[in-house]
Amino acid sequence: MTDPQLGMLMLGLFIFIIMLGFPIAFTLMAMGVSFGYYAYYTPGQDFFQNRIFTLLVQKTFEVTSSDVLVAVPLFLFMGYLIERANILDRLFYSLQLSMKNVPGALAVATLVTCAMFATATGIVGAVVTLMGLLALPAMLRAGYDTKLSAGVVCAGGCLGILIPPSILLIVYAATAGVSAVKLYAAAFFPGFLLAGFYVLYAMARAIINPALAPKLPPEQTNVPITKVLWALATSFLPLALLIISVLGAILFGLATPSEAAAVGALMSIVLAAAYRSLNYEMLRESVYLTVRATAMVCYLFIGSWTFSAVFAVLGGQAVVEQFFTSMNLSPVQFLLLTQLIIFLLGWPLEWTEIIIIFVPIFLPLLPQYGIDPIFFGILVALNTQTAFNTPPVAMAAFYLKGVAPPQVKLTDIFSGALPFVGLVFLTMALVYIFPGIALWLPGYLYGSR
Repeated sequence: MTDPQLGMLMLGLFIFIIMLGFPIAFTLMAMGVSFGYYAYYTPGQDFFQNRIFTLLVQKTFEVTSSDVLVAVPLFLFMGYLIERANILDRLFYSLQLSMKNVPGALAVATLVTCAMFATATGIVGAVVTLMGLLALPAMLRAGYDTKLSAGVVCAGGCLGILIPPSILLIVYAATAGVSAVKLYAAAFFPGFLLAGFYVLYAMARAIINPALAPKLPPEQTNVPITKVLWALATSFLPLALLIISVLGAILFGLATPSEAAAVGALMSIVLAAAYRSLNYEMLRESVYLTVRATAMVCYLFIGSWTFSAVFAVLGGQAVVEQFFTSMNLSPVQFLLLTQLIIFLLGWPLEWTEIIIIFVPIFLPLLPQYGIDPIFFGILVALNTQTAFNTPPVAMAAFYLKGVAPPQVKLTDIFSGALPFVGLVFLTMALVYIFPGIALWLPGYLYGSR
């Protein structure tokens, strides 16, 4: 068996083993070390003199000393603190009051709350679960359609994948070796365009068929304007200022993502204290969850970079490149094919595995097709949202089912989420057709790449 064939065997075995349920990070490291020992073996050497062990240590050092990845635990810590700061119920209530005259007021308030909360936390499971506990019962009590209500919560909870400051974009920046700042700028308009489509869809459904989203009764809407303003000032405004300050500092070059994330983490502690939610147990749990998630990402990077290096040495990367080159694809066809592959990978895998393991296979091919890696990253970020809402493995649907009232069926959640998946594809199509949606802002702020 030739080395390139061994490389493809290595990739096939990896996919087979993770389908059996083995831990992905340690599977990557085991495959990388075992096949790498053969790739770097020279006759007569001692076992531990093989270069694969040196490579594993080097990759571990690169991950743990990466300036870009420092922002990951800081943003995670900020998100976990805000999640536990008892701000979500206040935020949803204030937005519900301020949007009382909007068609589908509760659905729109849910989407805006999800967008803000997802931006602050970036943790899909947390946002969907908390909104499933808070907003879904409120919509059902108001007589909203079950499918529409479930779809709104699932779709809104996934917005944090794309809207900055997104953890996914930080991980992609480290993987692709591109500027995280430019990536954040590129995600700004597509993220809020998608959120806008969600809101317009919910409003349109309410206008076309008012029975799907009835107006709230007068006793819930006849609230003095002073009370509405006070509710916004004590819930919406603090969180908005936190998000704007962190994101603005990054986009306008006042701070690096890591520095802005550090300030955001500090301000989230202040915010939790202001809402009288700060205590030792909350801090301990937030730190634990942050360390656990960060360790997972780091181990994935170590395993992936080791695996990728051995895969390239064996000639597997060259086989992949020859495969795509032999198809004589245009840039648009290449983008469509890669996005289809990523969409299918989203069924069995989390976004972390897709970004860290499989996206690097496509990155070396981008220059051949004249595709900007930042543009490609935005399409990937949009695409991975579909995995959370597309059967059979729609994690957002399962998160919601876990906290939804018993009468809400899983099939209702799937049916409600699918139209929002269509809106994701619409946004991707617009970004394909009008690349300036993603590339104009980074070009305007930072000049040409």
